[in-house]
Amino acid sequence: MKLFHHLGLVGLMLAGGPFCSPAVTAALASPDGPVYVYIGTYTRAKSRGIYLARFDSANGRLSAPELAAETTNPSFLAAHPNRRFLYAAGETDSFRGKPVGMVSGFRIAADTGKLTLINQQSSGGAGPCHLAVDRTGKWLLAANYSSGSIAVLPIRQDGALGEPTAIVQHRGSSVNPQRQEGPHAHFITPAPAGRFVLTCDLGLDKVLVYRLDPAKGTLVPNDPPSASLKPGAGPRHLAFHPNGRLLFVISEMGSSLTAFSWDSRQGALKELETVSTLPAGFAGSSNCAEVQVHPSGKFLYGSNRGHDSIAVFAVDSRTGKLSLLEHQSTRGKAPRHFAIDPTGRWLLAENQDSDNIVVFSIDAETGRLAPAGQEINIGSPVCVEFLAPPK
Repeated sequence: MKLFHHLGLVGLMLAGGPFCSPAVTAALASPDGPVYVYIGTYTRAKSRGIYLARFDSANGRLSAPELAAETTNPSFLAAHPNRRFLYAAGETDSFRGKPVGMVSGFRIAADTGKLTLINQQSSGGAGPCHLAVDRTGKWLLAANYSSGSIAVLPIRQDGALGEPTAIVQHRGSSVNPQRQEGPHAHFITPAPAGRFVLTCDLGLDKVLVYRLDPAKGTLVPNDPPSASLKPGAGPRHLAFHPNGRLLFVISEMGSSLTAFSWDSRQGALKELETVSTLPAGFAGSSNCAEVQVHPSGKFLYGSNRGHDSIAVFAVDSRTGKLSLLEHQSTRGKAPRHFAIDPTGRWLLAENQDSDNIVVFSIDAETGRLAPAGQEINIGSPVCVEFLAPPK
């Protein structure tokens, strides 16, 4: 099987680095037939867990979803590099009688794509909302929003999760007393080379950097330990550029994108510029959610919940400078997440509050989006993971 992560190039980094050989690049650009699409949801009236659909990159057709596994609030999904396991963040504040959330491991059926639960573990904090698997496939990284903590869990050879080997509790607050009264870890990812782990903390207005011990599964604050964003910005997610020298942070509360240079030797970030994700003159209420770099490295996409759009930018890969190209309506409400397909030709926008996923085509020359005339209905969709089935 070939692995395609919902975070685009970041997913390729998780599977073994951002710089692929020509053979691997060709394979990623040309999947053999339809790919599996795993859909994470909030389990409310219209949803029961993780759903499975099939996507045909030849024509942009997305099949009707079917239930792949029942589980509570699988709000974020992460596939293992060996392509046999899928992990889900169970975004809850209670698990086995303790004030923590859970993470679940599933075995993927090669012939059907259906999921079988392997086991569940504490996420090491409350309200886990984001996961990532390190490049070795030995460690699962979790960000706990409610408690403002991050954790590392060992992954056994059979895909089962062990108890956390590291739990780091963030401390502090920022300027917004309602949203930033304390830490709120919202995102976690290994850096491309695998030495560092980065996490966005909305409550602290910081991107924190840690060194990961690949043998022990422990985290140590880097020196420098973090980069700060504008007070009240509320950093939510980040995405690396394919060149490995740039990354982009989307801030939920500030409705902005910040470009940083990345020093892969020192684990240091330097702010380059910050731009708004909203149209000039917009006076309504809106909050950002997802950010992704196109596999070509030429374009950057960020979602606005409230304005209900995808903001599209051109990227100068030398300087990190962003140039606004357009705002495209997501044809729904609250696009909490979106995903670019393995070929880079299509974008799937998951509209949480209108219970639909809409397919858009991506113009390879301009980066602009156009509705592909295809959408599916599903309760509270909030995450998508692509996975190519075996030949």
